[in-house]
This record gives sequence, C-alpha cells and structure tokens, in this order.
Amino acid sequence: MTKTLQAEGSTTPMTIHSKPIKNSRGGTGRANLMQSVRQHRPQTTGIDYTTTPVTEIYGSNVFNRVTMRSYLPKSIYKAIVSALDNGERLDPSMADIVANAMKDWAVEKGATHFCHWFSPLTGLTAEKHDAFITPTADDKALVEFSGKFLVQGEPDASSFPSGGIRSTFEARGYTGWDPTSPAFIMEGTNGKTLCIPSVFCSYSGQALDKKTPLLRSLEAINKQAVRLLHVLDNKTVKRVSCTVGPEQEYFLIDETFYLARPDLINAGRALFGAKPPKGQEMEDHYWGTIRERVLAFMMDAEHELYKLGVPVKTRHNEVAPGQFEVAPIFESSNIACDHNMLLMEIFRKTALKHGLRCLLHEKPFSGINGSGKHNNWSMADDQGNNLLEPGSTPHENEQFLVVLTAIIRAMNKYGGLLRASIASANNDHRLGANEAPPAIMSVYLGDKLAEVVKGIVTGKVDGQKAKRVIEIGVSMLPEISPDESDRNRTSPFAFTGNKFEFRAVGSSQSIAWPNTILNTIVADSLQYVADAIEAETKKGTELKKAVQAVVKKVLTENERVIFNGDNYSEVWHKEAEKRGLPNARNTVEALPALVTAEAKALFTRQGVLKEDEVESRYNIMLEAYCKTINIESLLTAEIASTMILPAAIEYQHQLASTIVLTKSAIGGAQITAEEGMLRDLCHKISELHNAIEVLNSFIKGSKDDENGHSDVYTHARYYQERVITAMNEVRHAADELETVVDDSLWPLPKFREMLYIY
Repeated sequence: MTKTLQAEGSTTPMTIHSKPIKNSRGGTGRANLMQSVRQHRPQTTGIDYTTTPVTEIYGSNVFNRVTMRSYLPKSIYKAIVSALDNGERLDPSMADIVANAMKDWAVEKGATHFCHWFSPLTGLTAEKHDAFITPTADDKALVEFSGKFLVQGEPDASSFPSGGIRSTFEARGYTGWDPTSPAFIMEGTNGKTLCIPSVFCSYSGQALDKKTPLLRSLEAINKQAVRLLHVLDNKTVKRVSCTVGPEQEYFLIDETFYLARPDLINAGRALFGAKPPKGQEMEDHYWGTIRERVLAFMMDAEHELYKLGVPVKTRHNEVAPGQFEVAPIFESSNIACDHNMLLMEIFRKTALKHGLRCLLHEKPFSGINGSGKHNNWSMADDQGNNLLEPGSTPHENEQFLVVLTAIIRAMNKYGGLLRASIASANNDHRLGANEAPPAIMSVYLGDKLAEVVKGIVTGKVDGQKAKRVIEIGVSMLPEISPDESDRNRTSPFAFTGNKFEFRAVGSSQSIAWPNTILNTIVADSLQYVADAIEAETKKGTELKKAVQAVVKKVLTENERVIFNGDNYSEVWHKEAEKRGLPNARNTVEALPALVTAEAKALFTRQGVLKEDEVESRYNIMLEAYCKTINIESLLTAEIASTMILPAAIEYQHQLASTIVLTKSAIGGAQITAEEGMLRDLCHKISELHNAIEVLNSFIKGSKDDENGHSDVYTHARYYQERVITAMNEVRHAADELETVVDDSLWPLPKFREMLYIY
C-alpha cells in the first residue's frame, strides 16, 4: 500500500510505503499507525536568522508604535500615545486617519480583509472577515477602510453565549475597537487578514466577552492603587497597571494517533487508556534534550509569534512524556491575554504543519502530569517601579508591606471567587494532581516574608539577616547567591520574589477571567486598606503609625490564608478545614461563590460587572460544564460499545475457539491456564457491558426534566454526581480489558505509543 500524506500548511508531502497488517476482523491494526508515524521527519520552513535577524522579524506584523510613527501624522501619533499612556479616551475625529493608515500598512503587507478580533464567552476567539474592496460605478474597485469600520462592528449576538442576558431572537450586538491592544496581521495559506482587537457587548450594553471586564478591572486596580499610594504620600504616581507572564503547558502527539482516537478529536482528552508501563516516574523528560521534530515545531511557532510581537522567551520539556512548556516575558495584562490566545492558536496551526497535534486540555492523559497555565502577576506604576518588589529590607519597605497586606486580605476574603475563576470540567481532572495545586486557595510567602508577617502580627519585627551564599565545594566554581526564599510548586498563589504566581489556571482557558477576578479582589482590598489608613490619620494619628496599626490589624485578621508547607498533604487539608478555608473540590461546588450577595456587591462596587453580567457568567460556566460532560458521556458510551467491547468479544471468540480446538487435538485434556484466562475475560466483558448500561441510563436521565433538573445548577450537579461516576466505571472496566485483550485487536492507540512515539 502506498499512501501520500500532507499536513495542512506543509509544503513537503510524505509518501509512505507500508504493507497492511490485518487482524482476523479485517482491520489494519495499530501497527500500521506506528509505521506511518515512523515516516515523519522534522519539517524545514526556511527560517534563516543569519540573513534575517529576530530583531527585524519581531513585531513586523503588528501595527505597533514603531509602525504608527511611520504611517501617522506626527500630531496624531503623539495624541494617540498620550491617550494610551494616560488611560484617556481617543478623540473620535482621529478614527478616519488611523483607519486609513492601518489600511495602507495592512495592504502593503498583503492583507485583503479585516476583522474585529474578540473573545466571546465561549473561551475562544471570534472573527468575521470583511474585504477592503468597495466596487465603483465603472465596474472597478477601490480599497477603503473608514474610521466607522475601525471603531465599530456588528456581529450576531444571539449566536454567542449570553447566559440569559439576551433572548435568542434578539440578534444585535456590537464589537468595539480596543486601541490599548495593537492590531496585527494573521497570515494564512493563501492570504493575510488585518485583525483588530475588540470588545463585544449586547444591544443594551452588557459585556458579552472576556476583554471588557478585564479592562474594567484594570481601571479599578489603577484607581484604587493610585489612591493608596497617594495616601502613603507617594504623590508622583499617576497610573498603576498590572503585568502578567503566563507560562503555557501543552502536549504534542503525532497526528496519526490523534485521528485514530475519537475521544481526543471530540473531547480533547483520552477517555480511555490503561496506565503505561513507563510514565513519568523516571523523571527523565523534564528539561531533557528536545527531540528534533519537536524543536522544529517550536522554532516554527516561535517565528510566527515573533512576527506578531509575542515575546516568547523560554521553551523546554515538561514533566510528563510528550509534554512541553513555553513562557513569555511580562506584558501589560490586556496585551498578555491577547497574546496568550494568539499563542494557543499559532501552536495548533503550526503543529498541523509538522504532522502533530497540540493538546491544550488540562488532563489529556490520566495518571500523568496535567497542563496548567501559571499566571505570573504583578503591579507596576507609571515610573517603572514594581509594587511587589520587596527590596533588601522588606520589613522596612512600607509601601510594599501595605500592598502585600491588601493582597493577603483579598486572598483570604475572596479566595472562593479566585477558585471559581479557574473552575471547569477540564480543570477538575487536574487540580490537586502532579504539578497542580489543590483547590484550597492559600498564599505562599517564603520563609523571609513569612517571618516579617509573623513579626508584624506579634510585634517582634527582626532586623535584616545576613545574606547567605551556597558553597559548591569546588574551588574553581563561583559562589551562588540564593533567592530570599525557596519556591513552592504546590501552592496555588505563591510569592516568587517580585510577583505572585497563580498556578491553578487551566491550560486551555483564557487568562482574562482569572485576571479579572484577581484584579477586582485586589482593587477592593487596596480600597479597604486606603480607607482604614485615612480613617486613622483623620483621628490625628501620624501616617507611619497609622500604617503600622492598619497593617498589623489586617494581617492578624487574614493570616489564616498564609501557608508555606506542602499543599498536597492531608495534614494541610485538615489544617485548612480547621482554619475555615473553603475547599471547593469541583466546578459544581466552586461556581456558586460567583453569585453570592457579597460577590455581586464586590463586582458592582468596583465597576467590573453588573449583577446581570455576573449571573450570566455563572450560567454560562455551568452550561459549559453540563455540555462538556454530556459530550464526554456520549463518547464514552459510543467508543466502549462500538470499539472496545467488540474487540474484547473478538478476543473472547478467539480464546474460546483455541480452547475447543486444543481440547479436540489432545483428546479433551484439561488446559487450566487458557480456561482461567477465558473466565477472567468473560467477567471483565460483563463488567464493561453492565457499566455501559448504567451510563446509558444516566445519560437518558440527564435529558429528563422529571429528574429534578429545574435549573442549570441542579443539572450540573446531576452530571457531577451520577454521570461522571458512571463514566469512570466504564473507563475502569475498559482499561482492565486493555491489559488482557490481544494487543493486535485493541482498536485505540495506547498511552505507551502516543506519549513516546512522535
């Protein structure tokens, strides 16, 4: 058999010559899949950084400040830069000039269409392409793009999730240009498109996207942080922004295996699969040598990201086999969110060119490391100062201690909201497993800061300790100056020197929503602390003493959320329960925190979400949970019934035939081993069949209103308590069969193949 394969976007077709390997049922078997995989070679893409340096490529497809300076009149350019730097609204009269310059630049780059690129509540991005051309009366065409089309678009709002804000028969919605995130050009196989980052709202003005609340939360934190700094007598600060650096974990598997797994195609994760003989226990994949084919993919993806101005910095093998990580340099939150969405899209597209599939699901393979998106978060003022930089003497750094105190209060008071921000059916598989913190929200400060906090609470603040060095013991090697504290990979919210790392964010989700929640709760606590300090000074208390009194009081009230130990341990779970910290173990338990009276008041007070906008997100997240589990349950029942069960029955038939023939050949002699194998197989087949029947009954029950699904929450609870449990039973029975059925009959690529052969 000769087969020609060509991955989408690839210019190098591959011809595979293979002899079909057939089993008794006529299938070609997994052996052919592996034979196909072995034919893949690293793809060359013509990247030559000796002729075109990275510095020339970087940002070449972005309408950034460098580009604007070249295409805009000097006065317009200065006005735009000033508006962006000071958080001011752009003068509408400039829209036509900017649009024309943007169009000229895009057309020169080869773009034929434009779109408003936005983030609806699906968690993905959306775009509707319009051509630049406008027909003329003489049957020709002009290339036009006006300020009207730049500033505003009109997608069909009824076709996106609204969580009850919009009726499905009311279609009008609007996209609006977000000038704080630069426009960019996306390159396709046969053309280019100008993409304009935008917000998305309903006809009546409610936010229907993830960007609008994020931008509102950034305004809230700017307002409250500037006010606090002014209270602390730092009058020179005019703006405070949040910076984010999201580390992205992902899996790569060969596309041949992917296409043979209906569960990966439709659910993003393997719903079946026995634990492979080798997992990650040898600890040999993490930071190991990157395979040539994977490195070719990484370099190709980086090349595309550089052109889009995405500052990817780090690449390496992650803990699990087949798992990898990429990390960017810090950027302002809004741009970092947009860039992370672009990164995921570029990774998916580039993987196809290399005959691979990029899996962004939080737990595509059970039993090994899941994938997260470590959200490194900090705050900086308009003078370039990091508000979370403790300095060499943090106990004397008044401004840092006040900001830190506000963050600790936010985590203690609103930890349930932060937990809800990363809740999803996908992330439920990951939280608490390897490389993922548990669902209990706590703060890790490190030994030095923990001592400072303890000293403030007890009134015994120690002085600065001598800085230590690490002696390697080899005279030729330099001394190593360690950081002030170790890292805690088990903590969901860990201080790592000059930032906090929110480690519980899921790998497939947009970071916009977790950062919206984080910004909002911190803004509220900054306001609380500023109010408290002002109240003290109004009594006549000296500012320094007022600060000390407020910091001590707030830390004393909220120190229960600080934990520097092993968050995976049962000891911590018991201790957290004693401290009264919430432990929402799954999405259904976590999401109600969003719609408490306290949460709604918080969002309204900070101007981030109106009550109906909060309710809509709660409903959408629950609906997404139900839909995800429904898809997975249907897939589980179908794959088990039509692929796994028939394979097991075929092996049962072969084994029974062998026993009969063997007995006939040797005169009815006892063959205990084979008969024992058959009995065990029959028992396992029966278990799988029964488990499928139970699952099907629960799937049917999920559709029946009489089961009490009076609202989306009770429906989600049904899926969590009954359907997932039944799915797990089917998987357990199927995975047991995988370990005993003839390998040549097994219809699905196994973990031992998908994770190691690429």
